[in-house]
Amino acid sequence: MKIALMDSGIGLLAATAAVRRLRPDADLVLSLDPDGMPWGPRTPEDLTRRAVAVAEAAAAHRPAALIVGCNTATVHALPALRARLEPGIPVIGTVPAIKPAAAGGGPFAIWATPATTGSPYQRDLIERFADGVTVTEVPCHGLAQAVEHADEAAIDAAVAAAAALTPDDVTTVVLGCTHYELVSERIRAAVQRPGSPPLVLHGSAGAVAAQSLRRIGELPAPQASADGTLTVLLSGREGTALPEAALAYEEGRLLKEISPAR
Repeated sequence: MKIALMDSGIGLLAATAAVRRLRPDADLVLSLDPDGMPWGPRTPEDLTRRAVAVAEAAAAHRPAALIVGCNTATVHALPALRARLEPGIPVIGTVPAIKPAAAGGGPFAIWATPATTGSPYQRDLIERFADGVTVTEVPCHGLAQAVEHADEAAIDAAVAAAAALTPDDVTTVVLGCTHYELVSERIRAAVQRPGSPPLVLHGSAGAVAAQSLRRIGELPAPQASADGTLTVLLSGREGTALPEAALAYEEGRLLKEISPAR
């Protein structure tokens, strides 16, 4: 079994690690776009063009499914990707976990990139799944870029700035960018208020990994033999390893131990 994941950068690490934990026997293909990153500031048309190219590079390895490990790419490019690859290769997008957050009933915040914050896409999800619940949209300036480069000082500054925009009564934070899941505990520490119940964080990686298995008719098998391989594609080129910044995170170090595909 082979599963591919795509993103402009290392935001796909969280979903990749989740797939690895569910199916350590799966061969993984990671298709990144270092030549075109970041995707966020690009026009929707340009972003879609680059996303399709990255997806087609992954599709050439004939995966059973392709995960779009990026919220921004899901917003703008998912229809084009599905039109290009399905039904032969199921394409699974990454959607902010607004529905489960709203089910908790308490006020919650959505941390997302400035491009996604306030977008019709995110507002539609709020209206559909969080009607009657107090929701604060928090733009996280520079956080994705800081995580991408493992810039510790910039991560701390961006997290602190976003935490300052998060109301004190928030009980839950939705991580609306896949990069943010790589620093989830730092976000928790910044937002947790003394004397308040433990903050609940909702990412998308686990749900996306599980959905990819459902789409191809497979079940989780975390005890399977850990003999899955790893292929890294960098703007369509065969890479030999993950970007160095990936190793700053637990998820990246987990994947480093996987044997390269031959």
